[in-house]
Amino acid sequence: MKLTAIIEREGNGYVSLCPELDIASQGDSIEQARDNLREALELFFETASPEEIRHRLHDDIFVTQVEVAVG
Repeated sequence: MKLTAIIEREGNGYVSLCPELDIASQGDSIEQARDNLREALELFFETASPEEIRHRLHDDIFVTQVEVAVG
């Protein structure tokens, strides 16, 4: 299954988020944050009931940028 991973710097590390399931993780590098998110997602799928997966899984996720006026 392919899911979205949004990774951003936070302090000295990185935070990773899967918006389809609202599951997050972190790491010291982008790669570690991504790998830790993958592990968290795999653990979720191993332990969650089919009902919980259906309830939490959002099918339509759109990642884009918006332009706003500042000042």
